[in-house]
Amino acid sequence: MRLNQNVSLLGKKVVLVPYTAEHVPRYHEWMKSEELQRLTASEPLTLEQEYAMQRSWREDADSETRDPGLGCRSLWRTLLVHLHCAGCSEVAGPARLHRRELHGGDVNLFLTDLGDPTLGEIEVMIAEPSCRGKGFGTEAALMMMSYGVTKLGLTKFEAKIGQGNEPSIRMFQKLHFEQVAVSSVFQEVTLRLAMSEPERRWLLEQTSHVEEKPYRDGS
Repeated sequence: MRLNQNVSLLGKKVVLVPYTAEHVPRYHEWMKSEELQRLTASEPLTLEQEYAMQRSWREDADSETRDPGLGCRSLWRTLLVHLHCAGCSEVAGPARLHRRELHGGDVNLFLTDLGDPTLGEIEVMIAEPSCRGKGFGTEAALMMMSYGVTKLGLTKFEAKIGQGNEPSIRMFQKLHFEQVAVSSVFQEVTLRLAMSEPERRWLLEQTSHVEEKPYRDGS
């Protein structure tokens, strides 16, 4: 993750910033939710375990760090910051990105097939209920995919989603993903998108407004 540990992406609705130590307590609180555990097929970790996991992503000498829980490599893990406070129209500037009430979820990109570095698995979690249904997840997914295509050499994307998570399934289908598998054992649906030239052009058009900015958190 050192390759992009100081990169942030600024969109119209959200900002993606690297997942740092200061974000861990917020993430830990989110993952106490049984609903989020079910939707993300996650087991709760202690706060100390969350800090250790964050350090493994942040400090590994490789630009792609192995996630010991998933048996894959993390290409980029980001925190989703939504640009509009609930109940106001004030737009968040860089100095306000650390405000906890603006943190809405996280977006991750993994290399799950170590024999195919062009295939990335994408995960989007909108943790804050007040942030759902506002297009934050859609823009965040597009931003992450565009970064994967233009900076990381990805040409295919995969999303694995719990069968009961209909909003997430619909979101990825809206982004041109197609269902390729269903696992009754894991109760999840696998969707995939191959970046043909028309798909690549469409993706870059959808994210032409995105700005890449340096990110510094002092860690």
